[in-house]
Amino acid sequence: MPSNRPRVLIADDHTLVADLCRKLLETEFEVVGIVNNGRAMVRAASQFKPDVIIVDIAMPILNGLDASQQVKEFLPAVKLVFLTMNCEIDLAAEAFRRGASGYLLKTCAASEMVTAVREVLRGKSYMSQTLCKDDVNYLRRTATKLEDEEERLTERQREVLQLLAEGKQMKEIGDILKMTTRTVAFHKYRMMGTLGARSNAELVRYAVRNHLVSA
Repeated sequence: MPSNRPRVLIADDHTLVADLCRKLLETEFEVVGIVNNGRAMVRAASQFKPDVIIVDIAMPILNGLDASQQVKEFLPAVKLVFLTMNCEIDLAAEAFRRGASGYLLKTCAASEMVTAVREVLRGKSYMSQTLCKDDVNYLRRTATKLEDEEERLTERQREVLQLLAEGKQMKEIGDILKMTTRTVAFHKYRMMGTLGARSNAELVRYAVRNHLVSA
């Protein structure tokens, strides 16, 4: 029998964290699925049409920021609650710029996650109390470095770059993104030209610096 409880999708590549989230939320909400990478999150969001997605930023194959932006294109009303270890103010601001309704640190109290989901479902925003809301809001209103950097690469180039930075070979990337090895190479060398990178190591450093992958 269909449930009338709000539907929640959990996207986190740490199994323990994802299971804890599920146990915290399932007494009040319907947890429709758990996925462990950004591309799986996009597919699950399309399938289950959740009301809320709990999403980690540092996920493999496709990071949480880019995955969330893709989901927002076909589910504009979905509420995104980022759950991360990263307490950088500029990253929190970028998450809200990408459509977040909430931003939680993994060091928060367990009860705070339930509170955050309740608040975003009421149309409010929620932020971990250890972050300065005024600073985040200021950065949201200004042209941030992350926004400038995002515009240097296309969405497809960012996907290729993340997979390269994760150490995947061109054939693996082609299989994941459903493109030829030659097309992957084309994107790689276009990015190197755009970014002024002379080696794979410089591409990886750029990916880490701009939160496509974690260090």
